Amino acid sequence: MRISHSRRALAVATATSIALAALGSVAGYAADEPESTPVPIVTPDGALFSYVVNTEHTSARETALAVKAITRADGVVVQAWPQIGVVVAHSANGSFREDVLTADRAGVVESVGATRTVSPTEGTPGTDTAAGVKKSRAVVGQATKDDAGDAVGGPSLAAAVPDPGEATQWDMAMIKADQALEVNPGSSDVVVGVLDSGIDAEHPDLATQVDADQSVNCTDGGRPDLSATGWLPTTSDHGTHVAGTIAAAQNGVGIVGVAPGVKMASVKVVNDDGFIYPEYAICGFIWAGMHRMDVTNNSYYIDPFMYWCEDQPDQAAAKEAVRRAVGFSTKRGVVHAAAAGNASTDLANNTTDTSSPNDSTPVQRVINSGCEDIPTELDGVATVSSLTQATNLSSFSNRGLGKIDVSAPGSAILSTTLDGTWGLKSGTSMASPHVAGVLALLKSAHPRWTPAQLEAAVRAQADDHECTTTTAGPACVGEPAENSFYGDGIADALDAVTP
Repeated sequence: MRISHSRRALAVATATSIALAALGSVAGYAADEPESTPVPIVTPDGALFSYVVNTEHTSARETALAVKAITRADGVVVQAWPQIGVVVAHSANGSFREDVLTADRAGVVESVGATRTVSPTEGTPGTDTAAGVKKSRAVVGQATKDDAGDAVGGPSLAAAVPDPGEATQWDMAMIKADQALEVNPGSSDVVVGVLDSGIDAEHPDLATQVDADQSVNCTDGGRPDLSATGWLPTTSDHGTHVAGTIAAAQNGVGIVGVAPGVKMASVKVVNDDGFIYPEYAICGFIWAGMHRMDVTNNSYYIDPFMYWCEDQPDQAAAKEAVRRAVGFSTKRGVVHAAAAGNASTDLANNTTDTSSPNDSTPVQRVINSGCEDIPTELDGVATVSSLTQATNLSSFSNRGLGKIDVSAPGSAILSTTLDGTWGLKSGTSMASPHVAGVLALLKSAHPRWTPAQLEAAVRAQADDHECTTTTAGPACVGEPAENSFYGDGIADALDAVTP
């Protein structure tokens, strides 16, 4: 779908920008950097759009007042999160952003932003406003868009791989997970939230590993869907593959995960079209925090922007809402691992983006240091780059000095797929769950440690690695103790469980 950029939409964006400035919002980029290229999200009258409305302070009172302003502006509340002062709303009012600020009689609204450049295909939960028939972009056996072009071919394994599978699981040997297994396979009291496309809970390697009571589907407009099957995979095996790396059972069948003793919750944040919109991720992080999970894995970037810019009103509002959700779950004891991304980009020196918005028509845009890949570049998130079997940086992997925290295997990783099979996939999406598994082992060994302590430990225990060459993207810079390819080093599962 193509979207025209009307003068009216530009006026709306400008009005919102002025309101943000008046409320003290500061763009997070240096004075000598250019402003990012504006990408106005056009919201014509009669077309349904999704928004986040952020309050000045986190309180039930201010959230309730924001809800009243939303209603006055012809909006429908999809989900209110008073825990973080964020409300997800739908509206077909083309001037909704302006009207919310006008209707905010108590002056509690900090920012308003559209979360997508197209109408929500799922419509508004509880109504019949679905915008036509869904067209699936992801198919069974294909990675989600974060790993587009990086899925490694090869047949799924109809016959089980020997368990524990050292002969094929070179990745586990690299991070010493095979040795850690002899010391501590992880505690069943530890829960890893897999924010992804769902987990196949009937897979023989995962059937005993998933906690259905803590699982949820967040793709119904960002509202938690507690139906018994909502969190199961529908169009993608990405989440199932990720889950196997984290905690596939040690059961004599298939493979073994990094931490087979822990449990997982399926937190579905990928819709049937393969998109992870801000409201889905917000729901996922808050759900993890409310249920006091211990770790989350985030093998994705949030759509429709690869980089969310703080000097663009819509993007800034959505980014702030996600940041609050991550912060809430962190305060509730959850530590996060996230994929660095697959654009062969130096995140510390990136000035252009040609892929966004990816739900409509991408534009060539200038970006600055206030434009970030979220959630991986947010505070409190361990950013993971991808390695090959030869311990080189995967050609597709993002990198960046001061951006990458640790590295882990991500090329040609064998793990669980749908219908009781196993298969190979590549991407930083495959590297991140190795680190999520190591964090789960750390939490098992140190149940009282905070997220900050766990993140610090996974970095401190990582094995230093000197710079190497790569076949694509910027060269490595830094020292063995910390560089742009490996961060603080290669994740070490054995150190995580060694007293």
